[in-house]
Amino acid sequence: MDFWKGKRVFITGHTGFKGSWLCHILLNAGADLTGYALSPPTDPNLFTLSGVEDKMKSVIGDIRDREKLVNEFNKANPEIVIHMAAQPIVRESYTQPAYTYEVNVMGTINILECLRQSENVKSFLNVTTDKVYYNNEWEWGYRETDSLDGYDPYSNSKSCSELVTHSYKNAFFENIAISTARAGNVIGGGDFANERIIPDCVRAVQSNEQITLRNPNSVRPYQHVLEPLTAYLMIMQKQYEDTNYQGYYNVGPDDADCVSTAVLADIFCREWGDGLSWVSKQDDGPHEANFLKLDCSKIKAKFGWLPRWNIHDAVKRTVEWTKVYLSGGDVAEIMDLQINEFIKRM
Repeated sequence: MDFWKGKRVFITGHTGFKGSWLCHILLNAGADLTGYALSPPTDPNLFTLSGVEDKMKSVIGDIRDREKLVNEFNKANPEIVIHMAAQPIVRESYTQPAYTYEVNVMGTINILECLRQSENVKSFLNVTTDKVYYNNEWEWGYRETDSLDGYDPYSNSKSCSELVTHSYKNAFFENIAISTARAGNVIGGGDFANERIIPDCVRAVQSNEQITLRNPNSVRPYQHVLEPLTAYLMIMQKQYEDTNYQGYYNVGPDDADCVSTAVLADIFCREWGDGLSWVSKQDDGPHEANFLKLDCSKIKAKFGWLPRWNIHDAVKRTVEWTKVYLSGGDVAEIMDLQINEFIKRM
């Protein structure tokens, strides 16, 4: 983590769940941090609870507002840029498809335009999703060479974001290392979003209601939020030092930790205790993939990277964080403890 001390880092989407964890890590490492994003998307939210908003330059702005983005970007004069701003919810993309494409595609173009006019950026990472691939519903993991063509507006817009990044890299960037990271489904303390399984489980607990699963048999590459975030930091650092590390990378768990929603809920109930259980309740919602895995051979071979926490570890830490929060404990302290514990395994 010494690499990050004093580095000028610009993050889009810093007020979200993953962004807040990333800011916490980078602030602990001594980075000179500027974030650009909309106001936190939920209330409560991890960005406020963790206290990071008081320790960095936080700009509230719309990624679609290119003029404001360019102005704030130039003020920050970053060396390293990570693009995480997005409309991230699959179901919301069905009700707001145009907005989803505007944010996820034009937002990517806007930040790449900032890079195109910069003389100081050396390392850029665009965070996309495991859902960028054309989904054949097969049982093996998708590789970086497989076709990009997400089904729903969210997934497809992130496929477009990938392709835009590839084009800009080929056309404009000779002196900036450019990568994308296609991460699996993340869990962890502080996620308050709607339409996500663990936050829905926590809300059920708070309301003294039974947990309901709309698609218990769907399989996803679940991982603790610290897994992809530390991988992002590794990619950005390595390509900053050597452009041969730039590329397009899957970041997900091992096959044994790609589990169904039912298994994930079972683990959550067991870790939480108090006799929790769940029931299946189908709804008439839009199409969602049933089976999705990532083949992470490339990042393992290129960097020697390995996942650190299995699915049981990930759920255990999520429950641990949540119980601290619900009891009025120190959220920043439990984040520090979990970050330090995770880094010791690296």
